[in-house]
Amino acid sequence: MARKCGNRDAGVFTIWPRTLVSGATALLLFVLTAYLPATAATLPAGFSETQIASGLSKPTAMEIAPDGRVFVCLQGGQLRVIKNGSLLSTPFLSLTVDSNGERGLLGITFDPNFPTNNFVYVYYTVPGDPAHNRVSRFTANGDVALAGSEFVVVDLDNLGGAGNHNGGAIHFGPDGKLYIAVGENDSPSNSQTLSNRLGKVLRINANGSIPSDNPFFNTATGANRSIWAMGLRNPFTFAFQPGSGRLFINDVGGSVQEEINEGVAGSNYGWPFCEGACPPGNPSFRDPLFQYAHGTTSTQGCAIVGGGFYNPANAQFPSSYFGKYFFGDLCNGWIRLFDPSTNTATDFATGISLPVDIKVANDGSLYYLAIGSASVFRVQFTGQLPPPALLMETVGDSAVALDSVTLIRDPFPLTNTFNFSSDNRTRVMLFATNLRLGPGEGPSSVTARAEDAQLNLYPLTVEYVGALPGVNAFTEVVVALPGNLPSGQSVLVSLTWHAQTTNKARIRIN
Repeated sequence: MARKCGNRDAGVFTIWPRTLVSGATALLLFVLTAYLPATAATLPAGFSETQIASGLSKPTAMEIAPDGRVFVCLQGGQLRVIKNGSLLSTPFLSLTVDSNGERGLLGITFDPNFPTNNFVYVYYTVPGDPAHNRVSRFTANGDVALAGSEFVVVDLDNLGGAGNHNGGAIHFGPDGKLYIAVGENDSPSNSQTLSNRLGKVLRINANGSIPSDNPFFNTATGANRSIWAMGLRNPFTFAFQPGSGRLFINDVGGSVQEEINEGVAGSNYGWPFCEGACPPGNPSFRDPLFQYAHGTTSTQGCAIVGGGFYNPANAQFPSSYFGKYFFGDLCNGWIRLFDPSTNTATDFATGISLPVDIKVANDGSLYYLAIGSASVFRVQFTGQLPPPALLMETVGDSAVALDSVTLIRDPFPLTNTFNFSSDNRTRVMLFATNLRLGPGEGPSSVTARAEDAQLNLYPLTVEYVGALPGVNAFTEVVVALPGNLPSGQSVLVSLTWHAQTTNKARIRIN
């Protein structure tokens, strides 16, 4: 199915299809809805939300600092800070921007070494004739930017007369490089050429230089060697998965489909030749992992916005959420949950007034930013978690475990070998679900015991390791078995956390 170019401004600020209303009416609708009273979203049982900031004028994007502060971009050029649950009165930064259409202050990220260098990066539209987008670095001085600290990392291509399709998301990848999502400025032909950087994802070094291992480094010239992927319309948001480094790119569609794309170096995602999956047999284009149609039902929409993997350092949601990807739709006001293992999506939240960004915090909370209510909301799990459970073989009650005596099964990429000591005989690595330490908790929060065939109980020393890299649903726990356990038989091991005891998993003692 060929894409229908130019039928819709699917960006953040002109929010309704041109086929439904005129441009002037769309702008009026935006003005009327931009400051609607905040209403509670409809969430699954066990979840609740808190409005942590309001009165944000035309917010476009947000990012959570390593220390927990939430930084919010406003289209007009201010970067605001939410600290300890309160919106600070003094902006971190106030830039002079071109805010026409979908232009303005559109993206923010933090340097991987932010705790030591205090570097903050932003994406914004520089006024001029013609205007252009820019990525600059500023140095934080507490809750404000250090005066005169702007360092221009990269100036992007001059923009045409259209004010839409600017992209704007910026994030550091696990390789330490800065990735930049750039829209095609409502000129579809830009997406299929290496002669400009519009309609692309770019990859550069933190200082603005271009890595020589970029996929088009030897085929493009000059600044265009920063192109990492192409064939995109308006990649307004994207996200890297902690641990795996997997990249998902949300590309806002034209008049047919919205896309979640797998970010792969050198890929061409097909715009403007196809929207959603391309016709079969075309090896030139990479099809989306997931797409949804335009419309008004609970699974349809008009503009995909926000994205965050649920792989936080301290998870609070049930384990069924681990490794999933949250994404939202601007027009229909929902957040859904994408499962990368099946490439399917399920409902999560509805009734949100024009969401534009979604983030997962290190403490396991989900944040979303809504233009319609000019607010940031925090979603937390307040229900009862399912009891923790030790992972066992599909048939039988033997533990999925690893030690130097009996190797029962090892299906995981075990990288925490430092947990083994010289006393290898007594150390066993176990795997559990729904067991994740919360803020303020330590390894002593988890206890363990073994039970022999005579029903004697033995307390075990516990080393809490944490989430398995790349298999976030499972928690690794190492237990030290006492030397007085009887040999030549099995013992049943269980863990207790928050007054809940797991199933009993069998371990053979030679």
